[in-house]
Amino acid sequence: MEKREVFDKMVSEGLIPVIRVASASEAIDVADAVKAGGVSFIEITMSVQGAIDVIKELTAKYKDEIIMGAGTVLDAETGRAALLAGAQFIVSPTLNLDLIELAHRYSAVVIPGAMTPTEILTAWNAGADMVKVFPAAQLGGPGYIKALRGPLPQILLVPTGGVNLQNAGAFIQAGATALGVGGEMVEKKAVKEKRFSVITENARAFLKVIREARTP
Repeated sequence: MEKREVFDKMVSEGLIPVIRVASASEAIDVADAVKAGGVSFIEITMSVQGAIDVIKELTAKYKDEIIMGAGTVLDAETGRAALLAGAQFIVSPTLNLDLIELAHRYSAVVIPGAMTPTEILTAWNAGADMVKVFPAAQLGGPGYIKALRGPLPQILLVPTGGVNLQNAGAFIQAGATALGVGGEMVEKKAVKEKRFSVITENARAFLKVIREARTP
């Protein structure tokens, strides 16, 4: 899938599930559950054991059915390995200009992390496709996103960290382009007990909240 298609679909769907679990096998089970919930994107964080191999396996398994991404990417070297494994977008909790340059070189969507208005604008000016606002809930939640949109209306923001079903709609209405959702979707207890249907239902619920929040 071309970069523009990935970007347009991400904006349209508005949900990036973040999979941060202990093992590769858990990551694959969770990815299956998220896909069953109707989500088109999966972000495998580099903190998952064997994350690169997981991305490679899921890319081969789902091909164009799922758009694979790599999360918690802290440097260009890791980003390159993820892209070569099949990732089509890269997400970082921090701002790394080399990582943005790498993503451009490989025609991949890149979403660096930032916290302050200065960091956010720096990321955007460096060529970020969207900017991950992290940790969103701790920074003030939907109110912070709304405040940022005043002076920076051109920047596409992806709040991540503390996004849940109770505040997801408010984040969208505050001006978020998409939401990064981790533990509130991929519940640790459900993973531990192998109740993956819980994760599937969570994915469906988040998609529903986003759709409803976008409806006038």
